[in-house]
Amino acid sequence: MIKNYLKTAVRSLLKSKLFSIINLSGLAIGMASFIIIVLYVGYERSYDKFYKNYKNIYRVYMDYIEKGELVPGDAQAYNLAGPTMKENIPEVVDFIRFFQLYKTSFEFNNKVYEIENGHLADPSFFHLFTPYMQKGNQVTALNEPNTIVLTESSARKIFGQSDPVGKTIKAFYNGANTTLRVTGVIKDIPKNTHLKINFLVSYSTYKDWRVFNPQTLNWSNNNTFTYLLAKEGVAENELRQKIFELDVPIKNERQNIEPLADIHLYSDKPYEAETNGNASSVRFLFAISVFIILLSWLNYINLASAKMMERTKEVGIRKVAGARKIQLVSQFVSESFLLNFAAFFISLGLTLLILPFFNSFVGKELSLRVIGIGQTLILIGIPLAGIFLSGLYPSIVLSSFAPVKILKGKLTGTPNKLSFRKGIVTVQFLATIILLTGTITILKQLKFMSDIPLGMNLNQTISIKSTIIDKPENSHNSFRVLKAEVEKLSFVENVSLAQTYPGEGYDNMSTFSHITFPDGTKDEHTNWFNFEVDEDYIPLMEFKILAGYNFSGNEDIDKNRIIINEHSARLMGFTDLNEAVGKEVNFWGRSFQIAAVVKDYHHFGLKNEVKPFIIRYSPNEDGLIVKLKSNSASIAEIDKKIEILRKEWGKVFTQSTFHYNFIDKKFASLYNEEKKFSEAFTIFTFLAIFIATLGLFGLSYYRTNQRIKEIGIRKVNGAKISEILSMLNKDFVKWVAIAFVIATPIAYYAMHKWLENFAYKTTLSWWIFALAGLLALGIALLTVSWQSWRAATRNPVEALRYE
Repeated sequence: MIKNYLKTAVRSLLKSKLFSIINLSGLAIGMASFIIIVLYVGYERSYDKFYKNYKNIYRVYMDYIEKGELVPGDAQAYNLAGPTMKENIPEVVDFIRFFQLYKTSFEFNNKVYEIENGHLADPSFFHLFTPYMQKGNQVTALNEPNTIVLTESSARKIFGQSDPVGKTIKAFYNGANTTLRVTGVIKDIPKNTHLKINFLVSYSTYKDWRVFNPQTLNWSNNNTFTYLLAKEGVAENELRQKIFELDVPIKNERQNIEPLADIHLYSDKPYEAETNGNASSVRFLFAISVFIILLSWLNYINLASAKMMERTKEVGIRKVAGARKIQLVSQFVSESFLLNFAAFFISLGLTLLILPFFNSFVGKELSLRVIGIGQTLILIGIPLAGIFLSGLYPSIVLSSFAPVKILKGKLTGTPNKLSFRKGIVTVQFLATIILLTGTITILKQLKFMSDIPLGMNLNQTISIKSTIIDKPENSHNSFRVLKAEVEKLSFVENVSLAQTYPGEGYDNMSTFSHITFPDGTKDEHTNWFNFEVDEDYIPLMEFKILAGYNFSGNEDIDKNRIIINEHSARLMGFTDLNEAVGKEVNFWGRSFQIAAVVKDYHHFGLKNEVKPFIIRYSPNEDGLIVKLKSNSASIAEIDKKIEILRKEWGKVFTQSTFHYNFIDKKFASLYNEEKKFSEAFTIFTFLAIFIATLGLFGLSYYRTNQRIKEIGIRKVNGAKISEILSMLNKDFVKWVAIAFVIATPIAYYAMHKWLENFAYKTTLSWWIFALAGLLALGIALLTVSWQSWRAATRNPVEALRYE
């Protein structure tokens, strides 16, 4: 019986080749898109869940008072937070602190190796995060000062295939060096973690490594990532409340916690370990995948229910011959089974073909080989759901027809069935309009961010920050010598020594919250960002000075002067910015005189509001910023200039690495996630539209063929081509109009929520929705017009010759 069903199914599919190809293409593309997005969403949601204890691990972060309310502040905590919580809260089993080492150089056998993503870490790392120890004793590996644990990749990079345990290496960080003994090798940490780890140095090493002086254990240094291991079954809110109630010597701040598994998608704080993902973007992409797979199934349902009218005689004869309803349903479900599973296996092939390109695009390592149980169930459920959702309805409807009416030729499409198909087409247009609105809004937001004035000029500006192996005791003088030599180069416009630059993030600047304004008002509620620069930084960045004057370059005079931005001046109570110049503020137990007020600029990008900045003077920074002359140059010429800068650097620092960034590109990278999301959203939107178009094409083809004789008669009676086209297309226009009315509020709400991720955002203008509706209408008319035109221009004799 089953063999007979399958044979009949194959014959039926081959008989209607066009409809089979349309359905197969739509289902395969829809399933492949769905699989890829499910893999991506699964990967994003899997961050840090490979740790055995992840459900009971929480990160400590700081809440700050902003405008009278406590809001999430730093991702880092005070270095005494962990020990204090373990000692005073019974629910805390253990803690670990990480002090991030962004880029460290190691010397072994007279060779230098540079490795990123290292940390000072407590011995409890092996208790909380349970990595797989390859070599060494995890109980004692990080107990002693000046010990280091390497990952397999890091160990192989430095030591090759030899056993590194027991060997010593020299480590260089921020100009200071120390000797470390290798005590262990752990398996490489998977990449789906917010805290990348390539090596761990024992936390107690800070006492001996000169770079950390005066790093001490106190309530003044909130520069460590701190994680707590809670007892099994302890509620998050219960633990949080006990942390709130702790008596610790901090003012206008509050310690808080967040689950380890939530950090990647739901935490976007200053001083994060890396740029995190975005839960909204993940949800939007998953919504698109659902749209795509539903459009594929709706296409099948619509075409199958339309096509079933051609098989009514087959059903009538089978019923007269004694076929039961269950047998007819089984027959049509078997056709759906064949088509869906064929599409599923084609989609797997498409997925394997596309996945490498998608991985390079999103910077992930997605693979069908590492999917979890949940993803496996979803992927297996795709064809099964397709069979029942897309095959069951047409088969039940077709098998329920009365055989007498079928064989007398009195059966036609009933209003209910026609309404059902119209409803499906309307839903397809609804999805199309929502996705088009989303695409236009996202592109408009990116354009808005690229066009808004930043308050600075980053073009042709290079930052050079490198690891210096042979850093002299008075290295600051060496940097001033280097600056003087670089200034002599003919292609250089300006040079500055600075602690940080726009786009670098929070890493190389500090914050404080206790300041006394010129009028004597004490502010303890605002987080003030500050960094040091020399006298050439302001003109190099082309900040606009609104009041006052730049640093003079005289250290004795400028060491007690500061430059603030507009936002800072307003917070200090100045309505006339000129009144701020010459006034004194007090912080860190010192008085500083305001030398100038500069126009607000977007140091952290447009996703964040402008922060209150205090710029202090120092001629002794080790970040070199070079502004090239603005004459146009080819890539080859730029490379030559970089090579000259490399040589100048090497003359002063003979043993060092050399790293540079074009600051405008670094700044643009702040929006990398948004750009990738925009491109992915656009690609999958057009795939969804393509699938909807396939179904629309098939339906219009069928509807036109059904009305060939009617069209012939109308033409014989004098109907014009334009009237025929209007008759065939007017239904689609009506369906688009209905879809537009329903889609507009849904799209508005969805995009309004997405724009909440940005401090500076575009407006949801009326023309976005109008354009999306017009595009959907245009797509519909273009899809059906070819069939309509063929039918309208056809010789009516061909249609009526057998009448």
